[in-house]
Amino acid sequence: MDILDRIKHLRDERGWSNYRLAKEAEISEGSLNNLFRLNYQPTMPTLEALCKGLDISLSQFFADGAEAIVLNGEQREMLDIWNTLGKEQKAALLKLMRTM
Repeated sequence: MDILDRIKHLRDERGWSNYRLAKEAEISEGSLNNLFRLNYQPTMPTLEALCKGLDISLSQFFADGAEAIVLNGEQREMLDIWNTLGKEQKAALLKLMRTM
């Protein structure tokens, strides 16, 4: 999968311009235009910002169309909390959840 093509597809799917995508992603329009003009791959923080602007997760960005999973608010909150836990905390939580 070409990352820039995927970004263009998602942008076009919404009928957005580069200006609108940059605004939604809270990045400069010049930075976004440079990605396309110079055929640069975005950095991870830039890709995360673009995904946030497109209201999708990174996993949805990289998933094949039918495999994309949309999370509801509670699921996103759980994943956000999960990402703040340490290794031992994650292990303890998984153990607790498996016993439920």
